[in-house]
Order: sequence, then structure tokens, then C-alpha cells
Amino acid sequence: MAFREYRIGCIMFGIALSLSMFITVILPGLDISSRSSTKAALEKQLTYGWETGFNYYDPFLQGKDKPIKVTLTKDPATGAAIDKTDAYVFPAGTHFPSGLTHDNILGDAVQKASVDLGKVGLADETKGGVFVVSSTANDTPYIEYATATKGWNVDATLKAADEQFLAGSGKTMFVREGCWWCHTLLPEQTQDWQSFGRPPLVGDFNGESPTTFGSDRKAPDLLHVGSRNSSREWMVMHFFNPRLVQPHSIMPRYDYLWGDVDIDGKPIDLAAWDEHYLEYAEGAHVYPPEVPIPAADSEARMLIDFVLNLK
Repeated sequence: MAFREYRIGCIMFGIALSLSMFITVILPGLDISSRSSTKAALEKQLTYGWETGFNYYDPFLQGKDKPIKVTLTKDPATGAAIDKTDAYVFPAGTHFPSGLTHDNILGDAVQKASVDLGKVGLADETKGGVFVVSSTANDTPYIEYATATKGWNVDATLKAADEQFLAGSGKTMFVREGCWWCHTLLPEQTQDWQSFGRPPLVGDFNGESPTTFGSDRKAPDLLHVGSRNSSREWMVMHFFNPRLVQPHSIMPRYDYLWGDVDIDGKPIDLAAWDEHYLEYAEGAHVYPPEVPIPAADSEARMLIDFVLNLK
């Protein structure tokens, strides 16, 4: 009799757990999939690329298999001046985001415009390509495969870029380093509006995985931090040693993300830096030691690019 009761209890627990997961995971997923992607969702997909975090293509979370966001003021194909444009470069073999590989991610209107006007059906992961976010006459955003519509290839676009942002790789650093344990990317519809900017819309998350909402807020929300503080110099100091800019900050140092050399190829001596900093903290020096600028391919540069891209 006792064993039968245990069996019934286990079955009831399994039913309750399954129902709970259906309500909290499946139903919201169905709701999101029924919403059309906003412009923000398309920009995030093209910035972050395919799955962020642990996966087959980046098992050690090093920021591999990610696109490069660039800013253009001249046409890569003709060299003619153009309005400032964000383009998203996928080198050959870089996996496309789900919005480009699944028909039910973008929403019907956005999907149709992306195929008919944006020619995304011609894109091939093995060859790579360049994408931009455009809008129809009635302001429906869509993804445009600029390699087909404008003749922008990967190499020419990277060469013509005024700036390059490794924000896609930086999101991997954000996940790997546990930044979302303290920082949310989800302002609430309360006084957060005044401090952190507008809350996101449901359609802002189509195709993004993971969403990095965060589980608890022990530090400021970062969803629009790039609009509140666009200073790369401040970010460099903040990530190297947060106490340089916020004396009472409890945020850990991320100086190890700098690697062995700075942007000029000079070795970084963390022990000597720390010695100088401690002397500065004790009043022996007027100014703190100079913070090395991260190398172009460093994990620190990736993470800073991601944070500055949050607008």
C-alpha cells in the first residue's frame, strides 16, 4: 500500500512540474513567437549572431563564431559617401542567427519583407556576407542582405569601416564572466524609466538566445548603458579596476581579460601596476597608474564593445 502511495505521489509531482514548466516556458515562448520582430530585435540578432554561451562551435566561451558590427560612412563597393550606417559582417563560416535560418522567428510581415526586399534567401553561411537593417515605406523593419542588394562583400566592408565592434563576442564574455548575476538587462515599468530608460518590448527578443535578463539586480541595469555613458576611456578604467572610477564599488576586477600585451604589443605587468596602485591608494602618488589600452583581439575589448553597444 505504501509503495502505491509513493507511486501516485511521484506521478502527481511529475504532472505538477510538467504543468508548471508548460506555463512558465512553453506558453511565453508561443506568445513571443507570435509577435513580429522589432528593429531592436533584428539589430540584436545581427550583432550577436547564433547562440551565445556554451555551444559546439565555442565550447570554451572564447567569443568565437560571431559577426562583426561596423559603422560605415562610405559605400564599400563604390567608395561614395553615404549616411552613417551600421552593417553586420559575417565572415565565411560564421553561423547566422535563427531569424535568418527559421521562417517563424521574425514574424510574417518582417519575414516577407526580408525575403522579398532584403533577399535574405540568397545568403549562404559558408560564403558569409554583410547585412543591414532597413525599413519599408510603412516602417516595417526587415533584414537586408547587402551583399546581394548593394554588392558589399566581407573584405571590402571591413576595410571601409570607420569603426568595428566585437559586441557579439563581447556578449559571450558577459555571459561567461557572470556579469548578469549582478546586472540586469531589463528595466521595469516603474521609476526605472527615469534612471535606466524605457523597458523593452516583447518583440525586442525574437531570435536572441539567451536573453541575459539577469536574475537579480545588485548593480545598475545596463540595457541602455551605452546611451548613458559612451566613454570608452571610462569603461576601460572601470573594467580594469572599478575602484578607479567608483571608490566603493564591489564589482570585481577584470584586468585578466587584457591578456599579456596591450594595444601596442607591450607586455602588461599586473604586479607592478598593483604595487603602484596601492601606493596611490595610500597617498604616495597623486595620480593612479595608467591603465593599458586593451589589444584589438583581447577579451577585454570584446566585453567593452558589448557594453558600449547597449543603447
